[in-house]
Amino acid sequence: MPEILLNNVPVRFPFEPYEVQKNYMQKLLECLQEGKNGVLESPTGTGKTLCLLCASLAWLEMKKAEHRAKVLASNLSEDSDNKLLSSISSQLKAAVGGMWKQGNGIPKIIYSSRTHSQLSQAISELKRTTYKHMKMSVLGSRDQLCIHPEVSKETNNNNKVQMCQVRVKGRNCYFYNQVETKRVDPDVINSVLDIEDLVKLGKKRTFCPYYMAREIRQDADIIFLPYNYLLDPKSRSAHNIDLQGNIVIFDEAHNVEKMCEESASLQLRSTDLALCIDDVTHVMEKLQELSESNLGSSENALIPEDFSPEDLYILKTIFLELEKAVDEISLPADGTGVTYPGSYMFDLLQKAEITPNKKYIIVDLLEKLIQYLTMNSTSPFQRKGSGLQKFSALIKTVYSKENFSVSYMELVKQCYKVHITAEEKKKPQAKDGWNAPKITPINAKTGKVISYWCFNPGFGGTLSPLESFTSELKIPFPIKLENPHVIKPCQVWVGTICKGPDGTILNSSFKNRDKPEYLNSLGSTILNFSRIVPGGLLVFFPSYPQLRKCQEFWQGNGIWSSITNSMAIFVEPQTKDGFITAMDGFYEKVRDPNLKGACFLAVCRGKVSEGLDFANRNGRAVIITGLPYPPFKDPRVVLKQKYLDEVRSKSKTGLSGANWYRLEASRAVNQAIGRVIRHRNDYGAIILCDKRFTEFGFQNELSSWIRPYMKTHEAFGLVLREIIQFFRVAKSMFPEPDNIDKGPRTSGSSIKIEYEDSKSLPGSSAPVAAHAFQQPTSTRSFTSSFVKKEPPKHPAFNEFMTAVYKPQKSVLGEENASSDATPKNIFAALEKRSSSVLDFNSCQTNEASTSTKSSNENSIPKRKKIKLISQSEKSLNSFLKKEETSSSCLSNSSSLNQASSNVAQCSTGESSECSKNELDDLKRKKITSYLKEVKSHLSGEEYSVFSEGIKHYKRYKDVDSIIATLLTLFGKKRERRILLLKFTLFLQPDHRHQLEAVFHDIVNL
Repeated sequence: MPEILLNNVPVRFPFEPYEVQKNYMQKLLECLQEGKNGVLESPTGTGKTLCLLCASLAWLEMKKAEHRAKVLASNLSEDSDNKLLSSISSQLKAAVGGMWKQGNGIPKIIYSSRTHSQLSQAISELKRTTYKHMKMSVLGSRDQLCIHPEVSKETNNNNKVQMCQVRVKGRNCYFYNQVETKRVDPDVINSVLDIEDLVKLGKKRTFCPYYMAREIRQDADIIFLPYNYLLDPKSRSAHNIDLQGNIVIFDEAHNVEKMCEESASLQLRSTDLALCIDDVTHVMEKLQELSESNLGSSENALIPEDFSPEDLYILKTIFLELEKAVDEISLPADGTGVTYPGSYMFDLLQKAEITPNKKYIIVDLLEKLIQYLTMNSTSPFQRKGSGLQKFSALIKTVYSKENFSVSYMELVKQCYKVHITAEEKKKPQAKDGWNAPKITPINAKTGKVISYWCFNPGFGGTLSPLESFTSELKIPFPIKLENPHVIKPCQVWVGTICKGPDGTILNSSFKNRDKPEYLNSLGSTILNFSRIVPGGLLVFFPSYPQLRKCQEFWQGNGIWSSITNSMAIFVEPQTKDGFITAMDGFYEKVRDPNLKGACFLAVCRGKVSEGLDFANRNGRAVIITGLPYPPFKDPRVVLKQKYLDEVRSKSKTGLSGANWYRLEASRAVNQAIGRVIRHRNDYGAIILCDKRFTEFGFQNELSSWIRPYMKTHEAFGLVLREIIQFFRVAKSMFPEPDNIDKGPRTSGSSIKIEYEDSKSLPGSSAPVAAHAFQQPTSTRSFTSSFVKKEPPKHPAFNEFMTAVYKPQKSVLGEENASSDATPKNIFAALEKRSSSVLDFNSCQTNEASTSTKSSNENSIPKRKKIKLISQSEKSLNSFLKKEETSSSCLSNSSSLNQASSNVAQCSTGESSECSKNELDDLKRKKITSYLKEVKSHLSGEEYSVFSEGIKHYKRYKDVDSIIATLLTLFGKKRERRILLLKFTLFLQPDHRHQLEAVFHDIVNL
């Protein structure tokens, strides 16, 4: 495994890292060595997870080595010679940095991501590295880790926690009791285990995976966990997570600010208070029954000892007083609600005599009641204290600080808002995607919803735009990085489509999104793309209501069924079980060789858009149907914008409310776009189907790696041609990963020859493109030496070796006859000692080699140098000669040279005056001259596009496609336009007038 030295730290990487990966690891090491915060962005597919793991664990190895060196030095006597140890210690100190004090011990790496599926991907990356020997642990919830047959069946998470804690406290859980003895099991402490692995091992060895993960965490070097465990103070406390002196890594951190705000916010409804009162009343009645049944008996075992009837009376009085205070809040008749500063919550709770110094007493009593209700519930329909759980969370959130100073109260007043609205008895289905508040008649009995919202994430992966991210968190980030992508321009197509196939403007704004003509045009647009995208097509909508609206409309007008003729369609469900089923079905249809692919309709900010990997064929194109702005009239959105404007007016820095609103949409788009192009050899199309994407301000908010490739298209037909050509070229240059090595090739790697799927081109086996033989930094041509030996067993190599060692004909006529045949596979493109084969890699004729032909053509050498030429260029040579010979006349344009005229005369009835050799010589010179001129104007990637276009025209006679290709290559630059006209020589006679007309249109512009 390669080892590189970055910032004095030797880092072992699974392969030779790319330059962007080195830059990323250097910035991470800089953060660790200087003890500073950093925000590092790198596009999806650049291997940032692998970089984070390798660099951080490499640094931790140095830190542990430094610690051991200091311990060893302290044990040596002062008279001993420890020059070597001093030298090693100084090198280790340079690698570790001077910001970490020895007294703090060895830090742990806390690696967090948004979801457990993302953590599983990170753990699988760790298994690929040489750092898999380091101790690790992964934390999860009881939902994922509990294997107790009764507790695991509980659907409510809070109830599950209570049931588990009671059994653990009473030592009644067999699996928990095995943790202490099984924690030294080699399979536990010496293995890299994700959630699924830990559960399987727990069932096999009969220990509790949940508590085992917490147990081995104590000695772990790196701990994996979802970042809500870190950001939510309640979760952090429940899992005993200590951040002090440790290294915290947020991977896929685009959602951190929102998670910070959510963890410090909550809602309480009047129905929750009513449930609290009923729960307390139920327990009081239960105690009364127990007291009466035990009257006169000496045994009171059934009566709980954790709380008394007096405690229940006091708690019920508190709830009744709070309910009364909430009922007295007056609301406007229009149903818009009323908003107060954050400090209003303190005043409201104080009316029920709930103060900070009573917090622990009330919370402790609530926890005991919840546990009692949970354990004494024998039916899922019985009370389990859900209302009490919400009220306990309210007390913990509002009174999260130990000491309430005047400055803290002022901060709460600014950063929090209390919004109170009428509670709907039954929520009707939203009529639109904005979730506009519905007007509810207000009366004395109407319930209320009290929202306690935090608008400052600093209070409690794709990060673009970075300034927005750092501005909202209110944390200094002195070290920043915004990496480019590792892919080449030919691997991505990015474009904004302003109009659909029928010319209707694509605009998903609130005023336009429900119009039938827009819905029809958008459906036709997706239908067209479903016919040309090979593999998985992801379509993202701004909201679930908009997705449902489009689905109903397309099912009614036939577009839906038309799409299913090309692809199977899956719709993102909103339930966990349904989502897993849909994803499994999607992947299955993508892999089905009898289908073109599958289409997945999803929502920005949904599960599909965040955290899932659609690499290779699973995600060849992503369509964004509109800008996913937050609901404009939503009270929380309105208050957030107002808060930001207030802060900006005072500090003169930070985001404005309008900028935040727009950035919320761009972040969601960036995250959805990141589902495709997941590694260096992947490719895909990014299609933005909304005219508003052309706005300059929005383009600047897209990820930096996308901006250089952005195009705007008014004509839908040209878009289809470009995307067809894009996938044709990309497929030949980047075969599916099943047919190529997964790791990157180095300069010393061997050549691997594979075939593409023969079904891709009807009527013939698909040739392997010359790019399949190229190293990442090599030129288009290279030579390799082969020693004659027994052919390998693999059929492809048998065919290759047979072609190499087949004896050549000694008769010149037979040799020429065989050389004109069209090559049937890639091995026929190997350079033969024949005067009729042209090497288009060097654009030289074979005249120079004729002098050595006679001495070698009858012998079979033991060592033979073989020069590989592109199959596309070999086909190009065959095509150009064939089309020129079969033409009845040549272009009369004055721009054609005299050689063209001579060939024309020979091909129009005067061939009797020209010898066959002279005609062949003219053909070769003309083809060589034209290709030399083409290659002098085009880059290597452009020449590949040119060659692929020729192959397609030769096979399908698609003149529109070849003209589109030529226009892309030659039409934009004035000095290239003559090459466009010269190509008319090689078109079929009935196609030439189209290219000539296009040429004259360009010239006359």
